[in-house]
Amino acid sequence: MYLSKIHIPWPQAQNPYQLHQALWRLFPGHEDADRDFLFRVEQLQRGVGTHILMQSTIQPQSVEQSPIILNWREYVVNIQNGQRLRFRLRANPIKTIKDSSKGTIEKQGKTFTKTVRVPLVHEEQQQAWLERKLQSFAQLESLIVQPEPVLYFRKAREGRSGKIQTVMFDGILTVTNAEVLSQEIRQGIGPAKAFGCGLLSIARA
Repeated sequence: MYLSKIHIPWPQAQNPYQLHQALWRLFPGHEDADRDFLFRVEQLQRGVGTHILMQSTIQPQSVEQSPIILNWREYVVNIQNGQRLRFRLRANPIKTIKDSSKGTIEKQGKTFTKTVRVPLVHEEQQQAWLERKLQSFAQLESLIVQPEPVLYFRKAREGRSGKIQTVMFDGILTVTNAEVLSQEIRQGIGPAKAFGCGLLSIARA
């Protein structure tokens, strides 16, 4: 894998949907492939742009237009059971509920009420969500939950807009299953990966 620091100018950085499209340009020839990169906004300066930390299975390539690759390095996941790690994760904690106002859907001859995703806004709910995500590979030791402003996005081509509620988790965990943790680092944790969520960064505690 590769870890890269990317700069995206303000015209693309101010809309999360356009930002995600800009990152795709770093992988020419792979436009139709499944997304195999995760990213997190590290610094945003209005009128100037944003710095992005990106993890990818393919090495990003410089392009004539933005974004700009500031630096990159190869990243090898080397984790041991019992290891204590500091971690950072921007996530979109949600729960799925049935919503009869959305109607029903037919599957295999059965009728089901459609579901919607709703954000978890209370800190205890957000921590419980994270603990469920970690339970297969780590034990949470300490945690700081930092709420963030609502993230608005707009898909101009589709004439559609939306919003998500993100949270920054910082803490320390003890690894209980290194193999599963390695898989989770590669695939990301939780929804809204196209909007900068899911990248799990780790370092020795």
